Amino acid sequence: MNRRLKRVAWLIGFLSTFLMIFYFGWFFHTDLSWVAIVRNQVSGELEIDSVPGWHVRAPWVLASRIDTRPQRVCVVSGGRSFNCKLVQFNIAGWHQFVEMEGFRYYWWSNRISFNGGYSDEYRGMKDLLRGYTFSGKAYPFITIRREF
Repeated sequence: MNRRLKRVAWLIGFLSTFLMIFYFGWFFHTDLSWVAIVRNQVSGELEIDSVPGWHVRAPWVLASRIDTRPQRVCVVSGGRSFNCKLVQFNIAGWHQFVEMEGFRYYWWSNRISFNGGYSDEYRGMKDLLRGYTFSGKAYPFITIRREF
């Protein structure tokens, strides 16, 4: 009986591991207000996927999701002047964005930081939007909705 339990436990562990690898390697989900920049690692092709829902891709096809809702980005300072803008990622300029930033998981940007002096910490895509918004140059992948 003990030997049988070991086999069952091994089988459950093997199936769980296989299903997790299958899930993380083949599926991604895009919400209604998100787009995914999809890159085929083998052929190097890039495309945009703006259809919401679950998507099945080969394991060598990576998808980096970007939120397209307007977001407030600010220059964090101790001053009392208005230093914020409401910006939105423009899907039409996604190719120029990838040309400038390269393809990667933009969620990881500035994920490890030690700036504890301010309550607002910008990470991921919001940090990238902030940098391009306040650079003083217009970019086709950013739409400034409002300046505060």
